[in-house]
Amino acid sequence: MGRRVTVLGGGAMGTACALLLAGQPEVEVTLWVRTDADAQVLNADRVNTRYLPGVPLPEALAVTAEGLAALEGADWLVVAIPTAFLRQTLAPLAGHVAPGTPVISVIKGIEVGTHLRPSEILRELLGPRPVVAVCGPCHAEEMAKQFPTSVVAAGDDRSACEAAAQLFRTSRYRVYTSRDLVGVELAGALKNVVAIAAGVSDGLGFGDNAKAALLSRACVEMARFGAEFGANPGTFLGLAGIGDLMTTCFSPFGRNRKVGIGIGRGLSLAEALGTIPGVAEGVTTCRSVQELVVERRLEMPIVEAVHQILFQGVSPIEATTRLMTRAPREESLTITI
Repeated sequence: MGRRVTVLGGGAMGTACALLLAGQPEVEVTLWVRTDADAQVLNADRVNTRYLPGVPLPEALAVTAEGLAALEGADWLVVAIPTAFLRQTLAPLAGHVAPGTPVISVIKGIEVGTHLRPSEILRELLGPRPVVAVCGPCHAEEMAKQFPTSVVAAGDDRSACEAAAQLFRTSRYRVYTSRDLVGVELAGALKNVVAIAAGVSDGLGFGDNAKAALLSRACVEMARFGAEFGANPGTFLGLAGIGDLMTTCFSPFGRNRKVGIGIGRGLSLAEALGTIPGVAEGVTTCRSVQELVVERRLEMPIVEAVHQILFQGVSPIEATTRLMTRAPREESLTITI
């Protein structure tokens, strides 16, 4: 396949992907940003000061807010627009995407109302085409500095997955492939909800024991949720599952964790969201997941606790007490890989 790539979305992850791809031999990259003002600043400063300060943009990386110009001749689209804004942002451009152009999604979330995964939204807007989800422990801040990173590229089209992996792969960015698109996307969405819980635990000062228990049980919940929708439970033990979960629940870069820390320290949700740049996908995703939990009658006590804290006025201490005093049970784990 061709080597002209358009990255849609000028946040941290979109910029990091553009930087990585622009460093590949014979790859021509255009970064599309939402407004002319954003494009002017990035072209003048040649650094994304808001999201990736200190990391220069190479001169070969084109930055534009002109959607039609950005899409013209693209062999690949890389979409890095938060789930909450994906539909409204992409809809005006959708009619100008050439039929069959493969799409790589680095989006992590579940749409409110429709409960659609990013790949499903993309196909609904753009029509039938290969869609590959790239997911794993890959904070943009570390990608931009070329720290060793490993992710998984998942999709229904094996050849598209392999081509996407080859497009991204470098000596510092290792890409595995998977056919479990559902599992990889759900893992990426659910880990952000758990990251809020991890942040709340940190904000309350609960320590290592609490976080280890939280993440262990969260892996079970994530696998249970994924299995309900046809995912391979083993996916949640891999890079998109426990790998990404560990990163986002421990890293100082994690926006969802930062929101949780603020809430654990007594901030309201609105106040906590005001402390971060960009979007905390776990907040809106939590609404969607909780609706599906109720609809499917799933046992997801950690997700329910986060939902109660965010939207039902339950204090972090009370939510913790409810989790810790649930009826005793045997720990029984059976996961087939």
